[in-house]
Amino acid sequence: MIPRYSRPAMVSIWEPQTRFRIWFEIEAHACDGLAAIGAIPREAAAAIWANAGDVTFDVERIEAIERETRHDVIAFLTHLAEFLGPESRFVHQGLTSSDVLDTCLAVQLSRASDLLIADLDALLAALKRRAFEHKMTPTIGRSHGIHAEPVTFGLKLALAYAEFARCRARLVAARAEIATCALSGAVGTFANIDPSVEAHVARAMGLVPEPVSTQVIPRDRHAMFFATLGVVASCVERLATEIRHLQRTEVLEVEEYFAPGQKGSSAMPHKRNPVLTENLTGLARLVRGAVTPALENVALWHERDISHSSVERGIGPDATITLDFALARLTGVIDNLVIYPETMRRNLDRLGGLIHSQRVLLALTQAGASREDAYLYVQRNAMPVWRGEGDFLSLLKADPDVSARLGASELESLFDLGYHTKHVDTIFRRVFGEEL
Repeated sequence: MIPRYSRPAMVSIWEPQTRFRIWFEIEAHACDGLAAIGAIPREAAAAIWANAGDVTFDVERIEAIERETRHDVIAFLTHLAEFLGPESRFVHQGLTSSDVLDTCLAVQLSRASDLLIADLDALLAALKRRAFEHKMTPTIGRSHGIHAEPVTFGLKLALAYAEFARCRARLVAARAEIATCALSGAVGTFANIDPSVEAHVARAMGLVPEPVSTQVIPRDRHAMFFATLGVVASCVERLATEIRHLQRTEVLEVEEYFAPGQKGSSAMPHKRNPVLTENLTGLARLVRGAVTPALENVALWHERDISHSSVERGIGPDATITLDFALARLTGVIDNLVIYPETMRRNLDRLGGLIHSQRVLLALTQAGASREDAYLYVQRNAMPVWRGEGDFLSLLKADPDVSARLGASELESLFDLGYHTKHVDTIFRRVFGEEL
């Protein structure tokens, strides 16, 4: 991913030096496992750690060897032998390249998951803080983009909190599913390496052994991992889109923080644009772009092919780095979001009370009108208000079919916003637990 949308901790997971360090640790731990069962001398396993444990690998040297060998793992092993000397003959015994590559990818994706889970924790904390801050701030709910009934802005944020809490649970599950180790040799039969070596490496690298790996770890695991990232990205986009809509000039109920010295347009000095949430919408598309290739990687030929390899070299870093950046950016947007309760209240009143139409409908049915008649009475008084031809409450009071069933004071009580907040505490308890 380009530096503009990257953060150092996630980038470092995918740097060549990190990858070669993980490869070395896999090989060295495998030697420890081989030594434990007497397959190689214990002194050789110890020497491998002693001679290369603190080495900074020469990335350019490895790349130069690979240009000749046309094989990345062989190039690494050749470079490693330059440090190890005679003990290098004990490295990679019984293994195949995919054992190293797939186990390394599992480590990288696990580490990336840990950062993404931490990102989600930070976002959840920001959403919770702002949700409680505006728990009872009335605002209009919209369906089809049209005013529907009142909600609170805190409920909007509680919805996002619940959504990202589910994302966190999915990511924890995806991390567990991806964190498997395969050191089973060519075509996965352990013909030239004992399964105990795989178990030893798995423990050392924070993984679990893959139950059956052919020559590669089955790619349904990776497909689910990247699909989970795609879902998280879609949730980022949903909240970003909500903020973008609420910042429109005609609405302006919330606004991205506009810093001193910030400029919104090269041509129009007055502009304050939702550039961060627009950016998040685009970044979400990039993350979701990894999902279909990951699904297509599942169908490899027989015990293995490498059609998945080039795909994962791209989507592994790109999807995790992009999502890491997006989650951090969204957290900043929520932390600093400027919220305008007065504008929310003005917008609530824009339709002259029409937002209470359902309450009037229900009250009429409870007073004896059929649902069809009640709907007719309410709608015929609502339509003139849409055209700017009166006040909804006044029209209802003047309607003989309505006034015959509902008195003026009863009608007025139906226009009380408090009715729409009476169960907010219940919803907050469902989302946040007994913390109210």
